[in-house]
Amino acid sequence: MVTCSASAEKNISAAKKLRLILDSPGVHQGPACFDALSALLVQRAGFDYCFTSGFSISAAKLGLPDTGFISYGEMVDQGQQITQAVSIPVIGDADNGYGNPMNVKRTVKGYIRAGFAGIILEDQVSPKACGHTRNRKVVSREEAIMRIKAAVDAREETGSDIVIVARTDSRQAVSLDESLWRSRAFADAGADVVFIDALASREEMKSFCEVSPLVPKMANMLEGGGKTPMLTPFELEELGYKLVAYPLSLMGVSIRAMQDSLAAIKGGRIPPPGSMPSFEEIKDILGFNTYYEEEKRYAISSGQMARQRASSNVYGIQQRTPDDTEKRSQSPQDPVVEVITPEVYSSYGADNSRGPFSGIWSRTLRVKITGRDGFEKLDVRIPAGFLDGITNIVPALGGVNIKELLDDAAGELGGKLLLDFNDTVGDRIQVFLE
Repeated sequence: MVTCSASAEKNISAAKKLRLILDSPGVHQGPACFDALSALLVQRAGFDYCFTSGFSISAAKLGLPDTGFISYGEMVDQGQQITQAVSIPVIGDADNGYGNPMNVKRTVKGYIRAGFAGIILEDQVSPKACGHTRNRKVVSREEAIMRIKAAVDAREETGSDIVIVARTDSRQAVSLDESLWRSRAFADAGADVVFIDALASREEMKSFCEVSPLVPKMANMLEGGGKTPMLTPFELEELGYKLVAYPLSLMGVSIRAMQDSLAAIKGGRIPPPGSMPSFEEIKDILGFNTYYEEEKRYAISSGQMARQRASSNVYGIQQRTPDDTEKRSQSPQDPVVEVITPEVYSSYGADNSRGPFSGIWSRTLRVKITGRDGFEKLDVRIPAGFLDGITNIVPALGGVNIKELLDDAAGELGGKLLLDFNDTVGDRIQVFLE
């Protein structure tokens, strides 16, 4: 297993991490994932890297066979979800590059933007087929080489260090000799890793590993009955392989587990406890516990919440009066209200001096606002003489001559409704003289 410090790991690219793996001794196993969850499980299991499987993504995303149905856009979109879910490098299956060398350049650049550490490109025609199924055909030698050269150019143009894995399917489509020739040509064209799919014997695998000995080799251990012999990691290392993919393990066991679970449910049972993780284990795998711990860093106290609510209240009210608190205790929306008592009372006759507006401080204005949803948003009382400040509390009252309304009602008993209207957002605003 390749290790580096946490700080160093954050500072290196996914491609650099993959190149460190290629430079390290031994053979390195990489299970193939098909979505973010399966990639996360690969990482939690302790693997240094993983592959994406076009076969499995086509199955999981489309429910269709790997016969060319899935598109570049679907593959790169799924790939981005996978790379963002893990910190280990991911090698992406890019099929045949989805077209000619110009399409290959676009594909490589898209995979780089999606966060892939490596990309696998093959020499099949379109529509392509799974490497261990029938009716495979490959493009000419010249076009196959140009695809790899286009991939190298795309890497250089973007300043990336993505690892290019060149795959040939010519062993089954043409011959062993043709596949060996193409592997050598791909290495000469700039491929970082070469890969012959569906080699039929240990001897063929050994012959492949002797081609371009300085270029790492990749093996594909197709579980369940492919054309290539299933060898242990130790055996593969002895032959000279550096990377080994297990393309169907996760998809295969997932299919069987779902089938068994569905059979149990249909039979009136649930899957037995040993066949699935507990709910607590599922939450841990998905990161709920990590989320809860991180959430604490951004927790807001009740005092902070009150201040935030007050500062964001459209009517500028900051604290409610004790009298108002009791009346509004059942309201679902409960802004904090403060009666503002300015130091300028005396200028309005609050000191009981005689004047044209004297005595008004003995009266109270009640401002009540009801939202469009029927919930009370504000119910506050202020000294009737505090006219300059009322529009700070209720901007919708700007332009209303409250003083004139007060003059007209000065001699009337309390409880008179002075105003009743809807503002521009649909809230009902009522002003009473008490």
